[in-house]
Amino acid sequence: MSELQLVGWREWVAFPELGVKRIKAKVDTGARTSCLHAFRIEPFTRDGQDWLRFDIHPSQRDTSEVLSCEAPVKDRRIVRDSGGHEEFRYVIETELVIGGRSYPIEVTLTDRDNMKFRVLLGRTAVKRLFLVDPGRSYLTGTRSPRTG
Repeated sequence: MSELQLVGWREWVAFPELGVKRIKAKVDTGARTSCLHAFRIEPFTRDGQDWLRFDIHPSQRDTSEVLSCEAPVKDRRIVRDSGGHEEFRYVIETELVIGGRSYPIEVTLTDRDNMKFRVLLGRTAVKRLFLVDPGRSYLTGTRSPRTG
């Protein structure tokens, strides 16, 4: 097994398969499942396979920027949030890029517009990929400047 990457409690990440160049993530070892902010989630069929079309707001406190994404459905699961509420969520598998390294991870899709972070990296992903320093942030690099 390769060496685990050291990360802080929050990091900048990307989901290149979804067209997300950067998005702030909270590394949350208290959450079992990773999740990505998504809204207007619409299932559809492509070549006999179940797919999803969904939109995201990649920037915190900014709903003016909208990215439209598509991904194949991996699963549907019941997920319990920190308040104990259960929600039936779609699960996708996508590439996560953090600190120049790339990993396939599963994420559930849910509306996180009212949450501080658009992405949570839960312990299922974290335990096999990262060591977390809960007292530090952005160990894998700072936010890159906007281009274009």
